[in-house]
Amino acid sequence: MNRLTKKIIAHIPNPLFTATELVVLEPSSDNVRYALVKRALADGDILKIRRGLYTLSPLYRKTGINPLSVAQLVYGPSYISLETALSVHGWIPEEVRDITSVTLRPPKNFDTPIGHFSYIRIPQKTLYAGVTRSTDDEGQCWLIASPLKALSDYVYCHKLDWTSKDPLIDSLRIEENELSEITHADFDELEKNYSSRRVQRFLAGLKKEILA
Repeated sequence: MNRLTKKIIAHIPNPLFTATELVVLEPSSDNVRYALVKRALADGDILKIRRGLYTLSPLYRKTGINPLSVAQLVYGPSYISLETALSVHGWIPEEVRDITSVTLRPPKNFDTPIGHFSYIRIPQKTLYAGVTRSTDDEGQCWLIASPLKALSDYVYCHKLDWTSKDPLIDSLRIEENELSEITHADFDELEKNYSSRRVQRFLAGLKKEILA
């Protein structure tokens, strides 16, 4: 274990750290720091998630890593959505392993030591409309779409002509009592956020059906 790894273990409490933090820990020359990082990677003491983002080997981590908290750090700005968000909210029965997020940037996929992360571009006026910040018991946080926004993104992504709750119940196996939790405020926040007519028709049809 080289001196940089020892400093990371001693001074960085979070399981994830950036190249900027390493500059503070090891303020020697860039060449020396690069050599230390390269050696730690080769020894398996640290793992590279993407350029400039790292984590310690599980052997040295003080806490576990919640993959949800990694998503926005891998590629942002973005928020967790679609099946991943619906699964986290408990709206669909399937456990989703891959983390799917929405961004305004070009779509990308990343295979990392933490898991697979995919990013889908969905045009909208305000990226974070209908998005909330969640935190787990260890203080790791992430941005996640509300169930209604996750459904809207799902309709856009899969080019679905859904205008009622029936396909949500039949295809996604969402319980009807879950849909009853959607409020007027949820619809108001999203109705003008999407330029997609398909999404607009979906929101209008679902609102008419469940809030009538």
